[in-house]
Amino acid sequence: MIIGVVSDTHGKFDPALEKLFNGVELIIHAGDIGKLDIINDLARFAPVIAVEGNNDSFGRYPEEQVSEIAGRRILVTHIFGELQQITKREHATIERVEPDIVVFGHSHRPYADLLGQTVLFNPGSAGPRRFSLPRTAALLSLNKDTIDWKIVDLDTGKVNQGEFEDRPKTDREASRQALRQAQ
Repeated sequence: MIIGVVSDTHGKFDPALEKLFNGVELIIHAGDIGKLDIINDLARFAPVIAVEGNNDSFGRYPEEQVSEIAGRRILVTHIFGELQQITKREHATIERVEPDIVVFGHSHRPYADLLGQTVLFNPGSAGPRRFSLPRTAALLSLNKDTIDWKIVDLDTGKVNQGEFEDRPKTDREASRQALRQAQ
């Protein structure tokens, strides 16, 4: 299954998203939507899962959403730390939800890494440029044995990509136990 992933649009729908998300089966928006029209624009391509970010106040979407997609548990939230920034609260969230993937935004910085067996994934920001960060969106491919990702610069088309090998559920549980012991 191929999922389009976007965050921090801040009311801007970039036409490059049309090409990038053409043919995806689902789109995740990880908050700071800006205008509800953005969700309508994205829904032309595929169903949309969205959360509200710290700059949204629609009251239409939750701040955190957990979905089972293609056999994976995906937690979508706007604010979450990168590996070196994980807080005790975020560790507790991972223990409580036991996600295979955490999709988040907020920092405007594209990011992909592993915390134990949990993929931490930020597509970056597709909205107006902030600081010197690129404007990006992403694709996640949930395959039988891997989780592949591509982060695409919306201005240059440059692609950064990688994959995480999927582990059996028993390995995930062992990893979660190790995570609990590390706290």
